[in-house]
Amino acid sequence: MAIVKQGEDLELPELQPGWTVSNDGFGLVTSTTRYKADYTFDVDALTNRGTAHPDATYSFLKAHKYSISWDILDIATVTVDYVGIDPDSNEGEFTQPNTSAANGLTAEHITTHPNFFSAQTGFIGALAGPAPYTQDTPNNLAPNVNGQPAFIGLNGACFEKANGGRFIGFVDPSWPQYYGKTQYLAPTTTYSGVIYVGDQTYVIDILGYLGKSTSTTAWGTWELLPDWAPVGTVDEVGPKNLLSQVNVEEYGSLYKVMYEIRYNANGWDSNVYKEYVAE
Repeated sequence: MAIVKQGEDLELPELQPGWTVSNDGFGLVTSTTRYKADYTFDVDALTNRGTAHPDATYSFLKAHKYSISWDILDIATVTVDYVGIDPDSNEGEFTQPNTSAANGLTAEHITTHPNFFSAQTGFIGALAGPAPYTQDTPNNLAPNVNGQPAFIGLNGACFEKANGGRFIGFVDPSWPQYYGKTQYLAPTTTYSGVIYVGDQTYVIDILGYLGKSTSTTAWGTWELLPDWAPVGTVDEVGPKNLLSQVNVEEYGSLYKVMYEIRYNANGWDSNVYKEYVAE
Protein backbone atom coordinates (compact mmCIF):
# COMPACT_ATOMS: atom_id res chain seq x y z
CA MET A 1 0.00 0.00 0.00
CA ALA A 2 1.34 3.40 -0.95
CA ILE A 3 2.00 6.03 1.72
CA VAL A 4 -0.73 8.66 1.95
CA LYS A 5 0.84 11.97 3.03
CA GLN A 6 -1.13 14.62 4.84
CA GLY A 7 -0.20 17.88 6.59
CA GLU A 8 3.32 19.32 6.40
CA ASP A 9 5.27 17.76 3.54
CA LEU A 10 8.64 18.32 5.35
CA GLU A 11 10.34 19.29 2.12
CA LEU A 12 11.96 21.90 4.34
CA PRO A 13 13.26 20.69 7.73
CA GLU A 14 11.17 21.41 10.82
CA LEU A 15 13.09 22.34 13.98
CA GLN A 16 11.82 20.20 16.84
CA PRO A 17 11.10 21.47 20.36
CA GLY A 18 13.52 20.52 23.12
CA TRP A 19 16.73 21.79 21.52
CA THR A 20 19.42 22.67 24.08
CA VAL A 21 22.16 25.23 24.65
CA SER A 22 25.05 24.73 27.09
CA ASN A 23 27.85 27.03 28.32
CA ASP A 24 30.91 25.43 29.94
CA GLY A 25 31.53 28.45 32.17
CA PHE A 26 34.69 29.47 30.30
CA GLY A 27 32.95 30.85 27.22
CA LEU A 28 32.48 27.75 25.06
CA VAL A 29 28.83 27.39 24.03
CA THR A 30 27.34 24.26 22.44
CA SER A 31 23.87 23.44 21.19
CA THR A 32 22.08 20.32 19.99
CA THR A 33 19.07 20.60 17.70
CA ARG A 34 16.84 18.05 16.01
CA TYR A 35 14.91 18.42 12.77
CA LYS A 36 12.31 16.36 10.99
CA ALA A 37 12.59 16.28 7.21
CA ASP A 38 11.50 14.29 4.20
CA TYR A 39 13.86 11.58 2.94
CA THR A 40 14.46 13.61 -0.20
CA PHE A 41 15.66 16.73 1.63
CA ASP A 42 19.27 17.70 0.83
CA VAL A 43 20.76 17.90 4.34
CA ASP A 44 23.95 19.69 3.19
CA ALA A 45 22.37 23.12 3.50
CA LEU A 46 21.50 22.29 7.09
CA THR A 47 24.55 20.33 8.21
CA ASN A 48 27.57 21.80 6.43
CA ARG A 49 30.27 22.73 8.92
CA GLY A 50 30.00 26.45 9.65
CA THR A 51 26.22 26.73 9.05
CA ALA A 52 24.66 29.14 11.54
CA HIS A 53 22.31 28.06 14.32
CA PRO A 54 18.61 28.39 13.34
CA ASP A 55 17.78 30.67 16.28
CA ALA A 56 18.98 34.24 15.67
CA THR A 57 19.90 34.65 19.34
CA TYR A 58 22.52 31.95 18.90
CA SER A 59 23.63 32.73 15.37
CA PHE A 60 27.23 32.87 16.63
CA LEU A 61 27.02 29.07 16.97
CA LYS A 62 28.09 27.16 13.87
CA ALA A 63 27.44 23.57 12.82
CA HIS A 64 30.10 21.16 14.01
CA LYS A 65 28.78 17.66 13.25
CA TYR A 66 25.53 15.86 12.55
CA SER A 67 23.80 12.49 12.44
CA ILE A 68 20.72 11.23 10.57
CA SER A 69 18.15 8.67 11.62
CA TRP A 70 16.18 7.24 8.70
CA ASP A 71 12.79 6.67 10.25
CA ILE A 72 9.56 5.15 8.97
CA LEU A 73 7.11 6.89 6.68
CA ASP A 74 9.92 8.53 4.66
CA ILE A 75 10.81 10.80 7.57
CA ALA A 76 14.41 11.56 8.53
CA THR A 77 15.49 12.86 11.93
CA VAL A 78 18.56 15.08 11.62
CA THR A 79 20.57 15.92 14.76
CA VAL A 80 23.02 18.82 14.45
CA ASP A 81 25.61 19.91 17.04
CA TYR A 82 26.73 23.54 17.04
CA VAL A 83 29.69 25.21 18.78
CA GLY A 84 30.76 28.80 19.28
CA ILE A 85 32.25 31.32 21.67
CA ASP A 86 30.04 33.36 23.97
CA PRO A 87 29.97 36.98 22.66
CA ASP A 88 30.54 38.13 26.25
CA SER A 89 33.81 36.18 26.42
CA ASN A 90 36.54 38.45 25.01
CA GLU A 91 34.04 39.80 22.45
CA GLY A 92 33.56 36.29 21.12
CA GLU A 93 37.17 36.04 19.94
CA PHE A 94 38.39 33.37 22.39
CA THR A 95 37.37 31.60 25.59
CA GLN A 96 38.92 31.92 29.02
CA PRO A 97 41.69 29.30 29.48
CA ASN A 98 40.58 26.27 31.48
CA THR A 99 43.65 25.04 33.36
CA SER A 100 44.30 22.18 35.78
CA ALA A 101 47.46 21.20 37.66
CA ALA A 102 49.07 17.82 38.30
CA ASN A 103 51.54 17.67 41.19
CA GLY A 104 53.77 14.76 42.09
CA LEU A 105 57.30 13.39 42.24
CA THR A 106 59.54 12.35 39.39
CA ALA A 107 62.99 10.74 39.25
CA GLU A 108 65.91 13.14 38.71
CA HIS A 109 69.66 12.58 38.79
CA ILE A 110 71.05 13.06 42.28
CA THR A 111 73.54 15.70 41.13
CA THR A 112 70.64 18.02 40.26
CA HIS A 113 69.45 18.09 43.86
CA PRO A 114 69.65 21.68 45.17
CA ASN A 115 71.23 20.35 48.37
CA PHE A 116 73.94 18.36 46.56
CA PHE A 117 76.94 20.66 46.95
CA SER A 118 75.93 23.01 49.75
CA ALA A 119 73.38 22.80 52.53
CA GLN A 120 70.10 24.57 51.84
CA THR A 121 67.50 25.79 54.31
CA GLY A 122 65.37 22.96 55.66
CA PHE A 123 67.98 20.20 55.14
CA ILE A 124 70.30 18.68 57.76
CA GLY A 125 73.39 19.03 55.58
CA ALA A 126 74.73 18.83 52.04
CA LEU A 127 74.71 15.49 50.23
CA ALA A 128 78.22 15.59 48.78
CA GLY A 129 79.60 18.76 50.31
CA PRO A 130 81.62 21.55 48.75
CA ALA A 131 85.11 21.10 47.27
CA PRO A 132 87.93 20.54 47.90
CA TYR A 133 87.53 16.80 48.48
CA THR A 134 89.94 14.41 50.17
CA GLN A 135 91.84 11.86 48.13
CA ASP A 136 91.09 8.30 49.20
CA THR A 137 93.83 5.88 50.28
CA PRO A 138 94.85 3.17 47.77
CA ASN A 139 92.64 0.09 47.57
CA ASN A 140 90.05 1.58 49.92
CA LEU A 141 86.70 2.89 48.53
CA ALA A 142 87.37 5.11 45.55
CA PRO A 143 88.31 3.65 42.17
CA ASN A 144 91.54 4.68 40.49
CA VAL A 145 91.31 7.57 38.06
CA ASN A 146 94.37 8.37 35.96
CA GLY A 147 96.39 5.86 37.98
CA GLN A 148 95.52 7.22 41.45
CA PRO A 149 92.57 6.99 43.87
CA ALA A 150 89.69 9.40 43.32
CA PHE A 151 88.48 11.88 45.91
CA ILE A 152 85.86 11.45 48.65
CA GLY A 153 83.35 14.04 49.93
CA LEU A 154 80.50 13.80 52.41
CA ASN A 155 78.43 10.61 52.75
CA GLY A 156 80.86 8.67 50.55
CA ALA A 157 80.38 10.91 47.49
CA CYS A 158 83.20 10.25 45.04
CA PHE A 159 84.71 12.66 42.47
CA GLU A 160 87.53 12.29 40.00
CA LYS A 161 89.32 15.46 41.13
CA ALA A 162 89.93 17.38 44.34
CA ASN A 163 87.78 20.27 43.05
CA GLY A 164 85.04 18.01 41.70
CA GLY A 165 85.05 17.07 38.06
CA ARG A 166 83.04 13.96 37.17
CA PHE A 167 80.82 12.60 39.93
CA ILE A 168 81.52 8.88 40.20
CA GLY A 169 78.88 7.97 42.77
CA PHE A 170 78.35 7.21 46.43
CA VAL A 171 80.93 4.51 47.19
CA ASP A 172 80.94 4.12 50.98
CA PRO A 173 78.62 1.30 52.17
CA SER A 174 78.75 2.68 55.72
CA TRP A 175 76.25 5.24 54.39
CA PRO A 176 73.61 2.78 53.12
CA GLN A 177 71.00 5.50 52.51
CA TYR A 178 73.30 6.96 49.83
CA TYR A 179 75.39 3.99 48.70
CA GLY A 180 74.91 3.33 44.99
CA LYS A 181 72.10 5.86 44.68
CA THR A 182 71.98 7.84 41.44
CA GLN A 183 68.48 9.37 41.53
CA TYR A 184 66.03 11.04 43.88
CA LEU A 185 62.34 11.98 43.71
CA ALA A 186 61.88 15.65 42.93
CA PRO A 187 58.62 17.60 43.18
CA THR A 188 57.11 18.38 39.81
CA THR A 189 54.13 20.47 38.72
CA THR A 190 52.57 20.35 35.27
CA TYR A 191 49.65 22.47 34.10
CA SER A 192 47.30 21.28 31.36
CA GLY A 193 44.93 23.73 29.75
CA VAL A 194 42.60 24.31 26.84
CA ILE A 195 41.47 27.48 25.11
CA TYR A 196 39.19 27.88 22.08
CA VAL A 197 39.93 30.61 19.55
CA GLY A 198 38.05 31.75 16.49
CA ASP A 199 40.93 32.86 14.28
CA GLN A 200 43.93 30.91 13.04
CA THR A 201 46.19 33.93 13.58
CA TYR A 202 45.62 33.41 17.30
CA VAL A 203 46.78 29.82 16.93
CA ILE A 204 49.96 30.93 15.16
CA ASP A 205 50.60 33.51 17.87
CA ILE A 206 50.29 30.97 20.70
CA LEU A 207 52.52 28.49 18.86
CA GLY A 208 55.19 31.19 18.71
CA TYR A 209 55.59 31.01 22.51
CA LEU A 210 56.28 27.27 22.58
CA GLY A 211 59.55 26.61 24.44
CA LYS A 212 59.59 30.05 26.06
CA SER A 213 59.52 30.78 29.78
CA THR A 214 57.71 33.55 31.64
CA SER A 215 57.80 35.11 35.08
CA THR A 216 54.07 35.96 35.02
CA THR A 217 50.87 34.10 34.23
CA ALA A 218 50.96 35.25 30.60
CA TRP A 219 52.78 34.68 27.33
CA GLY A 220 52.13 37.82 25.34
CA THR A 221 48.44 38.66 25.65
CA TRP A 222 47.54 35.07 26.54
CA GLU A 223 46.80 34.51 30.24
CA LEU A 224 47.37 30.76 30.21
CA LEU A 225 47.97 30.28 33.94
CA PRO A 226 45.36 30.77 36.68
CA ASP A 227 45.88 33.42 39.33
CA TRP A 228 46.67 30.77 41.96
CA ALA A 229 49.66 29.42 40.05
CA PRO A 230 53.11 30.26 41.50
CA VAL A 231 55.12 32.56 39.25
CA GLY A 232 58.33 34.57 39.37
CA THR A 233 62.00 34.41 38.43
CA VAL A 234 64.97 32.79 40.14
CA ASP A 235 67.87 35.26 40.25
CA GLU A 236 70.67 34.51 37.78
CA VAL A 237 68.71 31.52 36.41
CA GLY A 238 65.39 32.39 34.79
CA PRO A 239 61.56 32.34 35.05
CA LYS A 240 59.73 29.49 36.76
CA ASN A 241 57.16 28.57 34.09
CA LEU A 242 57.79 27.13 30.62
CA LEU A 243 55.27 26.59 27.81
CA SER A 244 56.28 23.03 26.96
CA GLN A 245 53.55 21.78 24.62
CA VAL A 246 50.88 23.18 22.28
CA ASN A 247 48.45 20.94 20.37
CA VAL A 248 45.76 22.18 18.00
CA GLU A 249 42.67 20.65 16.44
CA GLU A 250 39.79 22.14 14.47
CA TYR A 251 36.50 22.13 16.35
CA GLY A 252 33.63 23.24 14.17
CA SER A 253 34.61 26.72 13.00
CA LEU A 254 36.86 27.12 16.04
CA TYR A 255 40.35 26.00 16.94
CA LYS A 256 40.85 23.99 20.11
CA VAL A 257 44.30 24.77 21.54
CA MET A 258 45.53 22.32 24.20
CA TYR A 259 48.69 23.31 26.02
CA GLU A 260 51.04 22.18 28.77
CA ILE A 261 53.10 24.33 31.11
CA ARG A 262 55.94 23.01 33.29
CA TYR A 263 56.75 24.68 36.59
CA ASN A 264 60.30 24.61 37.97
CA ALA A 265 60.83 26.15 41.40
CA ASN A 266 64.56 26.43 40.58
CA GLY A 267 63.86 28.35 37.37
CA TRP A 268 64.35 27.56 33.68
CA ASP A 269 67.82 28.62 32.63
CA SER A 270 67.52 31.60 30.29
CA ASN A 271 70.70 30.48 28.53
CA VAL A 272 68.84 27.33 27.48
CA TYR A 273 65.20 28.40 27.28
CA LYS A 274 64.35 31.72 25.70
CA GLU A 275 62.53 34.01 28.09
CA TYR A 276 59.42 35.87 27.01
CA VAL A 277 59.79 39.54 27.86
CA ALA A 278 56.83 41.88 27.36
CA GLU A 279 57.58 44.58 24.81
